[in-house]
Amino acid sequence: MNTTTLTLNEGWLTRRNAFDWVFAALVLAGGLFAFSRYAGVMDYYEKAILLATMPAAIWLGWFWRPLRVLAIVVACAALLAIVSYQGDLGRAETVFWLKYFLSSQSAILWMSTLFFMSTIFYWLGFVGGKQADTMELIGSRIAWAAVTMALIGTMVRWYESHLLGPDIGHIPVSNLYEVFVLFCWLTTAFYLYFESRYATRALGAFVMLVVSAAVGFLLWYTLVRDAQEIQPLVPALQSWWMKLHVPANFIGYGTFSLAAMVAFAYLVKEQANEVRWYRLTPIWLLGIALCFVPVAFRQRVQEAGGSYWVGYAALSALIAAGILLGRKRIAARLPSNEVLDDVMYKSITVGFAFFTIATVLGALWAADAWGGYWSWDPKETWALIVWLNYAAWLHMRLVKGLRGTVAAWWALGGLAVTTFAFLGVNMFLSGLHSYGTL
Repeated sequence: MNTTTLTLNEGWLTRRNAFDWVFAALVLAGGLFAFSRYAGVMDYYEKAILLATMPAAIWLGWFWRPLRVLAIVVACAALLAIVSYQGDLGRAETVFWLKYFLSSQSAILWMSTLFFMSTIFYWLGFVGGKQADTMELIGSRIAWAAVTMALIGTMVRWYESHLLGPDIGHIPVSNLYEVFVLFCWLTTAFYLYFESRYATRALGAFVMLVVSAAVGFLLWYTLVRDAQEIQPLVPALQSWWMKLHVPANFIGYGTFSLAAMVAFAYLVKEQANEVRWYRLTPIWLLGIALCFVPVAFRQRVQEAGGSYWVGYAALSALIAAGILLGRKRIAARLPSNEVLDDVMYKSITVGFAFFTIATVLGALWAADAWGGYWSWDPKETWALIVWLNYAAWLHMRLVKGLRGTVAAWWALGGLAVTTFAFLGVNMFLSGLHSYGTL
């Protein structure tokens, strides 16, 4: 008679190592110190957010362990910057590591450079031959460095805003400059999780394209608007709701963009052996879309540097041509269709969950600020369109078994809808959210 031995799974807490517990202790110590020092200037809701953040941060560090090192490095660098300032913003020009590395502007410029470098190395993986894995590994490590500098810049900018005045200090998610930084590191962080989860780095080349495009916009926006300057919040944004609504919203935007680029990779893989160049629609659409951006921005903002957008269009054309010519080599390195489909599905699932939360929070914020939950403002209307688009995608996936090429085209089309909701509304429409205009 056969006997079966049943073994119980090891408890979740018992799987923690010493570093896990050290990390938890550091998070609790930092959170309790902040609470004891600043509770007097926090309202009830802000205290609740701070207290809830501590177990959430510990869980995230335990769930995905690279986040422990990331959090500690960012905290140490931000604290070094805070101590170096000594309450004087002018020291950003005299202290070496503030001037070149740790002030918010320096850190964000480093972030921008590192994201571009990461994109290049990921793409070198497709042409690197025997060194392909090494190129992709370097791209991945640089992406981690870029996320680190983005978070350091964000934390230090938060402190810098308080140095300008007690009524000016705010979490840096209040304007296009700040939320583009948020978008870049959030999108990259989610990609890096999927990269480790599925043990493939080939998707980095595609995902980092959308991140690099965002960085390109960020640099241009800084150039023409001096957007790096910290400004006081407009009255509508002077609310603790912003601390919850905006990050949740951009988790949605970031993961939807990630899913779209994975969908693009899926379509390139599907059409790799197509010999009729005019049938390679996804690549042509990418080139047209990227080249259309300079036209849109040039018409909307007259002071935009013409040479900047000409260079952007030329680079976009080169990228599209490179993908067109190297599609077979690219397809050979991409993971299986099943992996691509699964990453696309999970990205949209996460994004939809957080976008739903953000929409609910936005309605509550609107009621608090403007006296009504919904006003059919253009931003609200397009947020609803984005929500309905991905709700329909998930419904078709779960109920009708939507997979493959149709799902990929739908996810890629969703990027256009999401981009208009994120940026197009600010460019071409006006309303209660007009504080985010170009």
